[in-house]
Amino acid sequence: MATIQKFEDLICWQKARELAKKVYSAMKHCNDYGFRDQIQRAAVSVVSNIAEGFERGTKPEFINYLYIAKGSAGEVRAQLYVALDIGYVNMETFKDLNGLAQECSKLIQSFTEKVKMGSRVGTQYKAMEKLDDARELFRQTNPEMYKKYFE
Repeated sequence: MATIQKFEDLICWQKARELAKKVYSAMKHCNDYGFRDQIQRAAVSVVSNIAEGFERGTKPEFINYLYIAKGSAGEVRAQLYVALDIGYVNMETFKDLNGLAQECSKLIQSFTEKVKMGSRVGTQYKAMEKLDDARELFRQTNPEMYKKYFE
């Protein structure tokens, strides 16, 4: 399996991005600014935490941020029930957004399990690259001096 190089390639991130876009669209005309801001922030939190965790570069931090993203997806779902109950969204919009939030949760959970089981520990722990050519030549031609300065 190939290593993913950027968070934009993650399916869970792509789906979370779609969720944020649809939540913003659905709440565009909501005049309850506090509620609107809260559900929008929760939706943005899903996509943002996946990206931030990926960029942190360590496996434990990535897993932690994935759990935070999953929690935010749950928050979006809870707020969608409130939005439905008080008439901010209709049943069709609720079903669409709730289904998308559930799909995000499932994708994040599945991906988290794969990250946990993976052998990679993160980019911060990558093995050091081979010494540059000049330094390597210096090590080979003058080992005593090399030890004095680099070991």
